[in-house]
Amino acid sequence: MATGAAPVTAPTVYSGHIIGDIGQWVDRTPIHDASRQGHTVQLKQLIESGACVNQVTVDSITPLHEASLHGHFQCVKMLLDAGAQVDARNIDGSTPLCDASSGGSLECVKLLLDRGAKVNPPLFTASPLHEACMSGKSECVKLLIEVGANLEAHDCHFGTPLHVACAREHLDCAKVLLDAGANVNAAKLHETALHHAAKVKNKDLIKMLVEFGGNVYARDNRGKKPSDYSWPNSPTAKCFEYYEKTPRTLSQVCRLNLRKVLGPKAGEKVYKLNIPRRLIAYLLYN
Repeated sequence: MATGAAPVTAPTVYSGHIIGDIGQWVDRTPIHDASRQGHTVQLKQLIESGACVNQVTVDSITPLHEASLHGHFQCVKMLLDAGAQVDARNIDGSTPLCDASSGGSLECVKLLLDRGAKVNPPLFTASPLHEACMSGKSECVKLLIEVGANLEAHDCHFGTPLHVACAREHLDCAKVLLDAGANVNAAKLHETALHHAAKVKNKDLIKMLVEFGGNVYARDNRGKKPSDYSWPNSPTAKCFEYYEKTPRTLSQVCRLNLRKVLGPKAGEKVYKLNIPRRLIAYLLYN
């Protein structure tokens, strides 16, 4: 045994499966299976029989990860009531809140947050907001933003949540992020959301990003503008050609600058301005 290594404890045999102590890496166990499948009766029996609710697999997945990912609210509640670690991380760094956000279960997301789950866990990988955007769960995106999710959280592989939403062509998620004040020109290796929109050749996404101030002249680490990723004479190429040749209107410039001054959650602050409803609607892109 190496110096300082933790002592190896004898595992407990439960129904033919090995149930180790917390921190011991084993294959999936009955408590993982029950949590994954939403079998509340079986899960209750396992917990009452002493099964470890924080048991991890070889990839550090806990029963709470399984229940959260598959949206089994009652299982999530039972595990938390039994002492499951709300911010446990798997081998990829994902927490149960990340998994619940990916699965799109608002009930599970709310419960985990109520029990103290961090909406902005200190990760270099995808945050709960990234996961919701990746799966196109716009309602989860709204909820996470309401409780303080970092709009500019940076994943070392994907960039910001807006990068993810655009790369996956989830327009509704991108709109929620932009409405909330996400930086439309945030860069990952100098690559903006508009570069992603160009690569997936989504004209509607390109239009929306430009309306929110997307820079059509931004260059990535290869020195390419977004338009360089569109096919000649394609609808997206013509769209970029129009925006590159047509200056923004004065009203657009005023809207972008005012929203910039208002900062994060500009959409909420607009209602406090003593201006006509028509102008409020314009500022909110309605």
